[in-house]
Amino acid sequence: MKSGQLCAGKLKKIKTARGQQTLSICRLLHFCTLTKAPQCSKMKANKCSFEHELTFFGLLIEVKNITADYINPNNFAHILSALMPANRLALITSLTTGLRIDDVLSLKTQTIKNERFTVKEMKTGKTKRVRLSKELRDKLFAQSGRFFVFEHRLDPKKHRTRQAVFKDLKRACKLFRVEGLNISPHTARKIYAVEQYKRTCSLKSVQKLLNHSDEAVTMLYAMADAMTQADKKNQRVSVPEV
Repeated sequence: MKSGQLCAGKLKKIKTARGQQTLSICRLLHFCTLTKAPQCSKMKANKCSFEHELTFFGLLIEVKNITADYINPNNFAHILSALMPANRLALITSLTTGLRIDDVLSLKTQTIKNERFTVKEMKTGKTKRVRLSKELRDKLFAQSGRFFVFEHRLDPKKHRTRQAVFKDLKRACKLFRVEGLNISPHTARKIYAVEQYKRTCSLKSVQKLLNHSDEAVTMLYAMADAMTQADKKNQRVSVPEV
């Protein structure tokens, strides 16, 4: 069965241990092809059968900490324009590098003196090589503190907190009347994953860029645009005309 034989809009809702995720059958078939997994013979069967086959191929996993919604990059740019400069730059850095916001905020001024450097992820303990463009490095240097690039408002020996960025982002979303979407700092990482998948058409490449251990987790990020669109198809993001 080829993905072209299925209607592009046909969707199935797959139950997981933490709720429901809407997955595109066409994208999943494409994923099976990329990973050389056997083609599912009952993709057009009922939900239980489809869920069973996904579990068999290891594509159905428990979704953890993937609650942030994807949003169109242009709309996200409008939201970023309303943030405090430091918070906006932190999210732009996440958008550019794919780093989690915690890893961005913990960058030290000494570290970014090099074009390429290694980051130890706070969440996983894994290391990742990062390259910053000269333009982004100049912007980071311009607002960096003595110890951290994004220093704490009250204590220069500490870095800015994730909560501070989150609070500012929520304020901007309220300003633009964004409803029905859970926009958080992790949204930037999802946008990065979607854009990289569109650029490379390779889950393996995106998996390496995100430093994921499981390719199935990467699939949820790479498909974030389709999943969010399906779940929020009746919702619209309000942005000003420019």
